[in-house]
Amino acid sequence: MIVLGIESATDSVGAAVGDGEVLGAAFAVTGRRRHAENLAPAISEVLARSGIGLERVEAIAVDVGPGLFTGLRVGVATAKGLAQGLGIGVLPLTSLEILAAAAFESGWQGTVVPVVDGRRAEVFIGRYARGGEGCAPVELAAPTRHAPEAVVDEVIGVCEEPVLVCGDGALRYRSLLERPGSVVVAGDALGAPDPAVLVRLARARLGAGVPLLGATEVLPVYLRDADARINWVQRAPVGAGG
Repeated sequence: MIVLGIESATDSVGAAVGDGEVLGAAFAVTGRRRHAENLAPAISEVLARSGIGLERVEAIAVDVGPGLFTGLRVGVATAKGLAQGLGIGVLPLTSLEILAAAAFESGWQGTVVPVVDGRRAEVFIGRYARGGEGCAPVELAAPTRHAPEAVVDEVIGVCEEPVLVCGDGALRYRSLLERPGSVVVAGDALGAPDPAVLVRLARARLGAGVPLLGATEVLPVYLRDADARINWVQRAPVGAGG
């Protein structure tokens, strides 16, 4: 099955396409909040590099977050539009499980805690173990939102073995997370969800029988209201305060 992967949950925007057991091509660029401008060219680039026409794509895999609100909206909308136009299904995967899969691919054997920067002094995290086959992650704790300074006590503290934390949130808050001998912070190579890993993980899930969803069934995982709504709620009512 030919799978097109769409990645735009964080500042990194990219795409990848896999044909059978071979990754056809992958491309990623730092978004700098230009998700809409960068995503379509990334998709065109990987299809051109791989020699796979869009009409041959049989499934869309998309990172549904958690992450940046605008990036998630762009990626999910693009995945839905392509799926509807091609008459194919979508496989949603979270940014956290994609990061965990990459960590296991790198050779880490213990628990992985991906940490995605949520801005506003918050991070989105999950907890994963290596699966029985390959590097597919097994979810130990559902995605949640935390203050960076609370992650070690509330999430990592329950682990009985050394933990690898990865993602842009781990890099940003390294000083709060790193604990010699118990918590290892991964480097830049595991700083953002990789579209190539997204495609490999999607193919593994599909091979294990996970069904594709219809385009209308796919929803972003935000874990909080959009920043625009937060700003609106926090504004004082008109006329308040005299």
